[in-house]
Formats: sequence, structure tokens, C-alpha cells
Amino acid sequence: MRGWMSGIKFNSIYAKLLSTYLMLTAFGTSLMAGYILWSFNDYFMRSRQADLDNLTSALSESVADALEENDIKQVKVLVQRYGAPQTITLRVFNQQGSLLATSDPKLDSQVKDWSQVPGIGEALRNRVKQGIAKGVLSNSDRLYITKPIERNGRSLGIIRMSMTLGQLQRQFARVIWSILGTLAITILLCALISSRFARSLSKPIEIMQNFAIRLGGGHFGDKLTIHENNELDQLAAELNRMSERLASLDQERRVFLASVSHELRTPISNVQVTVDALKAGASEEPELRDRFFQTIESEIKRLSRLIHDLLDLGRLEAGVAELEKQAISLDGLINRAVNALEPRMRTLGISTQVNVGNLIIQGDPERLLQAILNLLDNAIKHSPANSQVSISGDSQGKQAIIQIQDQGKGIKKGDLPRIFEQFYTTDPARKGSGNGLGLAIAKRIIEAHQGSIIASSTPNQGATFTIYLPIIAVVRSRLPSEG
Repeated sequence: MRGWMSGIKFNSIYAKLLSTYLMLTAFGTSLMAGYILWSFNDYFMRSRQADLDNLTSALSESVADALEENDIKQVKVLVQRYGAPQTITLRVFNQQGSLLATSDPKLDSQVKDWSQVPGIGEALRNRVKQGIAKGVLSNSDRLYITKPIERNGRSLGIIRMSMTLGQLQRQFARVIWSILGTLAITILLCALISSRFARSLSKPIEIMQNFAIRLGGGHFGDKLTIHENNELDQLAAELNRMSERLASLDQERRVFLASVSHELRTPISNVQVTVDALKAGASEEPELRDRFFQTIESEIKRLSRLIHDLLDLGRLEAGVAELEKQAISLDGLINRAVNALEPRMRTLGISTQVNVGNLIIQGDPERLLQAILNLLDNAIKHSPANSQVSISGDSQGKQAIIQIQDQGKGIKKGDLPRIFEQFYTTDPARKGSGNGLGLAIAKRIIEAHQGSIIASSTPNQGATFTIYLPIIAVVRSRLPSEG
């Protein structure tokens, strides 16, 4: 028992469940036992009281007959016959309360004032009195009844009968000990059952606790198996999903750090190599020196863009980027993006076809412009010379649908689900010269405006990026324009 108790942590769920079950069991069984004992005692007392009432009623008739004939001797005979010195005491009094006959004359000879005996005063006032009182000259509890003796409306005397409760109390004590023993056995059995039941509830929780501790220690991807067919199964399933998600996020974090390290290392290495070359004497040749300085400037700008994009992406993913939302004309927004990239497109021989309805959307104009520029930049990078980039915008219900389509080689089907991941690159034909963050930033900006973006592609027929944004109003349609 001591070893079993020493293995219990008293602040654990198991201990709390077990103690709760035991307290409820003890309280419930004690309450039931108390009610049974009270019911038994009440029933027995009422039964004995009824027996006394019936017996005194029967004796009253015989005693009344003797008193009418003033036959005191017959009264004494009746009292001695039905009284039992050890258990039942029977007394008869006259109208004034004086003792006429008693079944225990030796004891009653010591009583001087019968009016102080319980029930006598009430009977003298023609009232029946019954209850429990101490013995006339003892401290033992006795059940008594006192009745007036009447015949034809005339009071003839009083009869008082009392019964000792000692035997009943001894029997009742045995019953109490029997019930207490049964109660102890019941509580012990309930303790064993409660222990098993509490363990069945606390064990899965302990398993989940250890599982959570392993997750906290970085053991992502572990699987929790619990078969309870209740809410604990659902909780285990959610914990497993959380573990899988954490493992996925941890893998993404590792890939992200590796990609960031690679992207940062390349321009830094180029700058370092160039500086070393200048130190080694390349600065003596003006043409070579100017080219090296241009390389350093280019790599520093590239590094600056990368850091800016990383910070931008971090703020968007953390949800701390503030959006200055206002009503925006969609065709005006698209025109700003096209005009910003028009010189570059002319240089590459790429034209645009714009067909955007005059829709009013709600959002941050600079952030949305950044998203559109990133998508157009991606389309330009992967468009061959003398090709066209198509931009369309229309409404469908309460959404504005914007599509940007190029005429490049397209995106492989296996790459489409990951096209918006940070630093994710497809085949070299679509890699371009960017840092792999433009599409990820565009996606986060669109989602911050309660919108969504998807990519679709057919091999050798280009790629299409479709943006869905909530609109405020549709003003009018706009005719297509060539750029």
C-alpha cells in the first residue's frame, strides 16, 4: 500500500481524478447508508409505537370494566399479567393521578410525585401523549404512551405503558456496524475501480504531455497513437497535424536559411573577389578598375534588394505591415505598373495588351502596385523577344479578377504548387535573374487584402497568374488598349 501511494504524484491529473471519484463515492454511499439507517430506525420506532398504542387501547377496555366496578384487585391482576419487569412497565392511575396498580411496585414505591413523569400531566387533561423519555428512576431510554381511561364520557383514570429501548439500541448498533463494514468494502471496491478508471483517463493525457515535451525539444514529425474513441482521439489527431505542420515549417525554415545563406554569400563573394583583385593591382588599369567598381556597385544593389525583400516578406508574414487602405481605380493601378516597366519592355521587344474594366477596389495602392510589378516583372523575365504580355481585369460577383499572362515556355505541372514559395526556382529556363522572392511577396500582399492568387500554365504556351480581390463598385467598362 505504501509503495502504491508513494508512486502517486498528488498534484497529478490521476491523483485529482482518483480523489474526486473517492470523495464522490464516499459521500454518496455515506448518504445512502445514513438514509437507510434513519429509515430503519424510524420504521422500527413507529412499529413499536403502534404496538404500544394497540396494546394500551385493548387494556384500557378491560381496566375500564374493573374501575367501573371499583375492582382494584382485578386492575392489579391485569397490570401484573401484561407487564414485564425487564421490558414493559404498565401503570394505572386514578382520576387524580394517584398510582393504583403497577407492574414494578418495588421501583414505583420510590416515586413521590407522579405529575412530573412524562405524559401524566397531558393524560390528566384528557390528552394522549406518546414519545421517548428516560426511565422513571433511570437514565435508560424508554418508549412510552399515556392515555386517559374513559367510559361513557366519564374519566375513570389513566393508563401508562413504557417499553425499554435497550434491546432495540443493541440491535441497531449491530446493524450500524454491519452497514459500516459494507460501506468500507464498497469504498474499497470503488477505489480500485476508480483507480483503473482514473488511470484510463490520465494515461492518454500523460502520453500527450510527453509528446508535447518531445515537440518542445524539437522532435518534429513524431506521431501520437491513442485509441480511446472519444474527444482524446480528436485531440491526438490535432496534435499529430500540429507535429506534421511543425515538421514542415522546420523544413521550410532550414531551406529558407540555406537559400538566404546562398543568396547572401554570392554577392558578398563577388564583392570580396573584386576587392581582392583591386588590391592586387587591377586599380592601375582605368578600364578594368571602372568595370570592377561597376561590379561592386551592382552586387551591393543586388544585396540591398535582397535584404529589403527579406524584411518586406518578414513583415507581411508576421502581419505587422501596415496597410493604408483607400478606394483605388483598378485600371489606374494597372496603368501605373505598365508605365513603370514600359522602357524595359521596349528594350526587350515585349508589348502589352491591357483590357481592364473601371473597377473600384479597397486597398493600399503602393502595396498592390508592388504586387502587380512583381508579377509583371516575372512575366517579362520569362517572355521571349517580340512576344506579348496580356493583362485583363473584370468583375465576377463581389470580386475583381485580374489575369497576367505571358507567352513563355510555361511552368511544369509539378512546380505549380510551390511557385509562391520563398527562393523556390523551377527549371533554368524560368529562373531569370531575380532572388526568388517576388512571387512570394506578391502572394502575401494579395492575401493581406483578403484576396487570393493562383498560377496556371500549359507547357510551351506561357503562364497565367490570376488575382482575386474584393471590389467596392463597377463604374464602367473600358476598351482594350495596346502597349
